[in-house]
Amino acid sequence: MRIAVIGGTGMIGSRTVAEAAARGHEVTSASRSGRPAEGAARDVTVPLADVAEVRSLLADNDVVIITTSPDRSGGPVQPTIDEHRALVDSLSAEPVGRLVVVGGAGALETEPGSGLLIKDAPGFPAEIYPEANAYAQILELYRAAGNAFAWSIVAPAPEIGPGKRTGTYEQATDSPAGPRVSAEDMAVALIDEAEADTHRGTRWTVASQG
Repeated sequence: MRIAVIGGTGMIGSRTVAEAAARGHEVTSASRSGRPAEGAARDVTVPLADVAEVRSLLADNDVVIITTSPDRSGGPVQPTIDEHRALVDSLSAEPVGRLVVVGGAGALETEPGSGLLIKDAPGFPAEIYPEANAYAQILELYRAAGNAFAWSIVAPAPEIGPGKRTGTYEQATDSPAGPRVSAEDMAVALIDEAEADTHRGTRWTVASQG
């Protein structure tokens, strides 16, 4: 397969590039800087905000994986929401390619069927609320698009960070499958979805086993 990863030099993106390359796929790493990502056959400068270039990646690849995240340094998160809105609007009007998008754990329910999102639960850290709320808004943009174009969203467990690649993971739909997922196992889930296309038009979530 030909796979492009937007945010290919980030924590999740770099591991996703490496995972895809290890499975024999031809990988393009796209980032704001265009700096090399290990395993990528091609490194390009394509920010998510450049809808025309993202569309070109979609046309040239079997799947595009978006691993970028809202600002985590205290800056505004609205630009990331706007970038996804512009992309969703463009693809809804003129579909091309297939997207797999990294979502956020804050938009998951605390318990199955509870209706209470993690980001809105008592005690949720105020400092990460803007990012979590941005992911929730981004999820609704894709859900509102319905089946206008091909997309799926993979949300991590509430805790994610560098760790061990086990190659397996637990999965669930609207509430966490477990407390933590390694960035390496998140990459496995993303490439599994890229290959199998089993969650089209839905948001699902993964957690490392054990």
